[in-house]
Amino acid sequence: MATARLDYVPPWWTYWLHNFPHFNFFFQSVDNTFKPEEASYQQSLIFLACVGAVGLGLSLLVLAIFLVCLCCCRKEIDEDTKRPNTCCVTWVAVITGLIICSAVGVGFYGNSETNDGVYQLTYSLYNANHTLGGINNLVAGSLASVETGLKEHLERLDEIFAKRADYLQALGFMQLMVNNVIRELTGLPDISKANVDLAAIADQTAFIEYYRWLTYLLLLILDLVICLAMCLGMAKHSQCLLITIMGFVALSLILSWASLGAATATAVGTSDFCVSPDKFIVNQTKDFLSADVAHYYLFCRPNLPNPFQQSLTICRRSLTTMQIQIQGLLQFSVPIFPTAERDLLGIQRLLNSTEFSVHQLTAFLDCRGLHKNYLDALMGVCYDGVEGLLYLSLFSLLAACALSTMLCAIFRVWTLMGSREKEYDDIDEEDPFNPQAHRISYNPRRSNTHSFYSYTSSLGSQASLHPPPQSASNIMQPPEYMNQSMLFGGTPRYENVPLIGRGSPPPSYSPSMRTTYLSMTDAQIRHFGTDFQV
Repeated sequence: MATARLDYVPPWWTYWLHNFPHFNFFFQSVDNTFKPEEASYQQSLIFLACVGAVGLGLSLLVLAIFLVCLCCCRKEIDEDTKRPNTCCVTWVAVITGLIICSAVGVGFYGNSETNDGVYQLTYSLYNANHTLGGINNLVAGSLASVETGLKEHLERLDEIFAKRADYLQALGFMQLMVNNVIRELTGLPDISKANVDLAAIADQTAFIEYYRWLTYLLLLILDLVICLAMCLGMAKHSQCLLITIMGFVALSLILSWASLGAATATAVGTSDFCVSPDKFIVNQTKDFLSADVAHYYLFCRPNLPNPFQQSLTICRRSLTTMQIQIQGLLQFSVPIFPTAERDLLGIQRLLNSTEFSVHQLTAFLDCRGLHKNYLDALMGVCYDGVEGLLYLSLFSLLAACALSTMLCAIFRVWTLMGSREKEYDDIDEEDPFNPQAHRISYNPRRSNTHSFYSYTSSLGSQASLHPPPQSASNIMQPPEYMNQSMLFGGTPRYENVPLIGRGSPPPSYSPSMRTTYLSMTDAQIRHFGTDFQV
């Protein structure tokens, strides 16, 4: 019962990316066949990478227009409004932050998928390299044992059997079999070059993938830090922090557009390869592998003949024939020529090891092992790898757009914070409704109002002095707002100044204040009025 064979079928997104227009620097259409060695095809991929530069230019243009409109068309804040309305700007910043967080999640998934695909590719390349290395070692070992070991033993046996023509005839026939084995092993395809190329490709791919994965990881972390710092800057109303965030947002914006162009060009180029990988590999290996050998490993179908079958069969038959000859010589020649036993046993050991190596070589040269590695590599690159690149492109696009909007929102918040501070600087410090009036009125250096304690403390020295009488027209009542400002700007326990002219009930006084009031003279009582009466 034949086992089901898994064939490679390119995914639909590779066909979609393969159909992207390919243009060179002169805007001329280029064939989308994967030919990385041609300059025109390289220009088409670079042209696709320039999409990121175009997006960055558009983002900067939009930002410039926004800044011009913000600087030229900004309306004056209403005089009655002490706090500008930043609700809309705050919601825009929050929404863009959520979009960036969602894009970062998409980016983490895409980065992981791409890394898994590249890891599967390198793993398959290393396995194929191990198989090809085993084939090279088996072929080289078999040739060395046949060319050197068997020939040395046959030459010594020629000297020993010099007087026996029948034994010399047997040795001549064995020499003919040895020549057949050497010819067939030498005629096998030299796959040592493929072995070296696969190892170099795997090492270089793993090196590039490590730094690609690390770069995207740092970019994702940078976007998350920007979101957290933006929330902190808006909550703390820190202009310095917002300016720093704007610098990092601009850096992340440039990196996002650059990553979008690089991911798009890489995805398109990989898709061009994934649509028809067999054709590209046949063209790359035509210098050291024939077309039938390449097709045998790339397709591995039962109806395809094994190109090594005839050579391997001749080697096995030749080795079996030599084994029969050695058995006969050991049986008949050793009693007559005892010195020939050592060389005959040495030939027998070499034939056994060579025959074992030929059986191993037959297993290694079978197409199923290398074809499985080939399919695993294609699955990793064209399925996980290209899919991850698509998610990374989506992340870069969402992050770039959201960062552009965030930059506008942060600049708007920064200008609103600046206008708010400017408005507070324009407020009159003498205004009693100023929120800073409490600090201003309580400043001892700025206050010219004598407290009640300072006046009563000098009553003893002023007891003999009577103030000059003042007419009613010269006595001016203090303004209402002065009483209120001094009341609210005084000490929290007792009031400094009596409530004058407000018609309100008298305040409570401390015992020391009551004693001081009772010791006042009539002139002093007439000076303060009836507000101190209890």
